Amino acid sequence: MSTGPSTTSNAPGEVESPRTPTPKGRLDGFFEITRRGSSIGTEVRGGVVTFVTMAYIVILNPIILSAGVDVDGGTLGFTQVAAATALTAGVMTVLFGLVTRLPFAFAAGLGINSFLAVSVVGQVTWPEAMGLVVINGLLIVLLAATGLRQMIFDAVPLQLKLAITVGIGLFIAFIGFVDAGLVTSTGASSPPVGLGVDGSVATVPTLIFVFTLLLTGILVARKVKGGILIGLVTGTVVAVIVEAVWNIGPKFAGDEVNPGGWGLSVPELPASLVSIPDLSLVGQISFGSFERIGVLAALMLVFTLVFTNFFDAMGTMTGLSKEAGLADEKGDFPRIKSALVVEGVGAVAGGLTSSSSNTVFIESGAGIGEGARTGFANVVTGGLFLVAMFFTPLVSIVPTEVAAAALVIVGALMMSQIRFIDFSDFSILLPVFLAITVMPLTYSIANGIGAGFVAWVVVRSLSGKAREISPLLWIVAAGFVLYFARGPLEALLG
Repeated sequence: MSTGPSTTSNAPGEVESPRTPTPKGRLDGFFEITRRGSSIGTEVRGGVVTFVTMAYIVILNPIILSAGVDVDGGTLGFTQVAAATALTAGVMTVLFGLVTRLPFAFAAGLGINSFLAVSVVGQVTWPEAMGLVVINGLLIVLLAATGLRQMIFDAVPLQLKLAITVGIGLFIAFIGFVDAGLVTSTGASSPPVGLGVDGSVATVPTLIFVFTLLLTGILVARKVKGGILIGLVTGTVVAVIVEAVWNIGPKFAGDEVNPGGWGLSVPELPASLVSIPDLSLVGQISFGSFERIGVLAALMLVFTLVFTNFFDAMGTMTGLSKEAGLADEKGDFPRIKSALVVEGVGAVAGGLTSSSSNTVFIESGAGIGEGARTGFANVVTGGLFLVAMFFTPLVSIVPTEVAAAALVIVGALMMSQIRFIDFSDFSILLPVFLAITVMPLTYSIANGIGAGFVAWVVVRSLSGKAREISPLLWIVAAGFVLYFARGPLEALLG
């Protein structure tokens, strides 16, 4: 996979190629497909792979959001959230691809949807919670449109940008291991996690994950075109056959737990392939939270949403652009300002559809690993999400254990960026180390970025390198201190 310099348009952060390939038609010219060393077939394949690895969000997002009971006892319907999730992901993915020409797909952010379902709706109603998400998105759009968001992006040192890429690689690999059942919670204080079931790889779904991982790894190592897609399709077919023969069933069925079952979706052909999407949640928002819980408490919730949204997306786009070879020596990528604006629009769209804030998904790395380099891959991925609105039962065929194998492969590919980090200076090593490790261990990109930022400012400044630190980085680090202390601050504000 190429990680060399970009040969993209004259946008901020672009590296020009001395020889520009001639585009093959309007579609090629618009998306700069040939110019970036790709082809329409490769982009289609990459877009399909990204969709397959992200399709679980159409099932998982409704599970998370529909479980949240708001302050008035209200809930969100599973089927309505599923339809809104697919609609918003499809529209935002296509829009981002057309505006930025970058292969970064969108969907409901897992960090924010969990925060809404667990913390926010205990204080406000669901419409009011989604109103806060809309405000969060509007603030991010404002920061991006004024250039402040890019200024913060530019203030981040290259070594931290590389660390973010590596940290995201470890993070998505860890997500893959957990989704596959290879890494599980022990329920004990030490060790908090362990291997499989009681220290053994003892379930059929986890074995299928291992099979898919090794098969995909061999195909990628041998540079087989479509290696990740072939691995995903083969793993899914094997899973469907295994389920048909042994009838393993789901891991969770009501109050019963089957340790050897499938994690999120059972790989079996559904009774009905088509369902009419219910979009009744679209537009169900309210801004009454400021009156219900007070201005200060509502602002603290917005502050948390903005920080999580802002830095999760920044970190993800940094990592993906590096992996796609679209970033220059400073870590900037083409049309960065447009990308940051549209990402904010994703938060607004997610609030308006009650699907939660939509943002760039790290699973886009699977499509990039398959060769996607342009926004045309996004058009393919987004189109499949829109189709998925009508085929929600069919989307659930791919088990998370199979999709998890692609995440681990991409995590390994992103890990390769670690070779460019300077480990000879401990004032660099410690912040970089914290950014890389805190990210997967706390299950949060924003937490990893924050730990790296705060450590960079403190350690570098007290090591005699304060003049090398951008004033903006000081401000952002101070903001992260407030972010990390938001629990006590919220309690103090009542």
